[in-house]
Amino acid sequence: MLLLAAALVAAAPVPSTGLEAHGLEAPDAAVERVSFDPSPDGALVARVHTSSRVRAYSVDQDGGALELVLYRARLGSSVDQARAVRPVRGYALASDGDRVRVRFEVDPSVHVRAYPDRESDDLLLAFSNTPPPRRESWGGGVPRERVRREPAAAGGEIAEVPAAPPVTGEGPVPGGESVALPTGAERWQLDTIVLDAGHGAHDFGARANGTSDKEVALGVVSRLGPMIERELGVRVVYTRDDDTFVELRERGRIANREGGKLFISVHANAAGSSSAHGTETFFLAPRGQGNARSVMERENSVIELESDPGLYADFHDEDDILASLAMSAYQEESQLLARLIEAEFVEDGRHSRGVKQDNFIVLWAASMPAVLVEVGFVSNRDEARYLSSSEGLDRTARSIFEAVRAYKATYERGLAVGG
Repeated sequence: MLLLAAALVAAAPVPSTGLEAHGLEAPDAAVERVSFDPSPDGALVARVHTSSRVRAYSVDQDGGALELVLYRARLGSSVDQARAVRPVRGYALASDGDRVRVRFEVDPSVHVRAYPDRESDDLLLAFSNTPPPRRESWGGGVPRERVRREPAAAGGEIAEVPAAPPVTGEGPVPGGESVALPTGAERWQLDTIVLDAGHGAHDFGARANGTSDKEVALGVVSRLGPMIERELGVRVVYTRDDDTFVELRERGRIANREGGKLFISVHANAAGSSSAHGTETFFLAPRGQGNARSVMERENSVIELESDPGLYADFHDEDDILASLAMSAYQEESQLLARLIEAEFVEDGRHSRGVKQDNFIVLWAASMPAVLVEVGFVSNRDEARYLSSSEGLDRTARSIFEAVRAYKATYERGLAVGG
């Protein structure tokens, strides 16, 4: 059965998410056209033509139903919709407040990868029968959010967009991110990323304004993981994929056991003052100061909830040679990723409190480049509201993802040069 296209639907008012208080309103991107082209490798590429770059988007798939959501976007005054091309059976566009939904009907065996075009502001979707990366995450992986099958907003005229026969010829190549590596360098390739959602179960972390550290962390990670898998083709391992408690040392052990090449721990911040806001990203170092120290002490206090806090008795011995080696071995790479993450937050209009360093147990336990990201303050009412919303979680995950994409490109260029 074909999906239907709703043309020029009136935008409904959207309740405030608290963005306005911190100047996070981004200019709307207008969706002006949808077109289809084959690529030389046989995949079909759908191009969503936009008037400006869309900073945040998400892709959800449930069998043959697939939905692309563009945030801070609207339908243009006249949208040119090309005839659908197999394996897309049909598709629909609908305006939903300050976002645009594009729903595709495809064969259940078809998988999609979304990525921004490097030559324009357009967003590309590559449809392929090649299976996505195998998910071998500890605990079974994070279930993908189901496609939301909401009716189009009232007042939209309905028109069918039927599938056209297959076409041939040259077209855009789905944006490959990998660099050709010399023989012997493959084993160093960034092929596994470990995502750590902080806290869990009886350990709520910071709590305020109707949400908590553990909820925000899992909300971001459950969105970030599928982005990495679909768009970078990199295996993702999760230290937790539901509301469970995992001890700090075990989180690092999971990362090491699974052969992780990058470790990202996600948290939400809190402060005594409700006006404190913004993001900050940490990497490992023997000692910190000021706010970095207070964050470290709060995150490390989780050991009091663990079965044997005595296991960490020697952690604060900063003269320990092994600890010093663990901190320094990946410091440069960790600092690079931390800087990229904060730069992406700034690009998305967030307030960055900077890159900092301190002695975090969860980072110390992971033998790989590792960062801890504080994505905002639940003690700030506006940021708590933002981080409790689907849009806020999607945009936060997208910012971290874009930093990972840039880090991966830099890392693999270094491997190629070194080889």
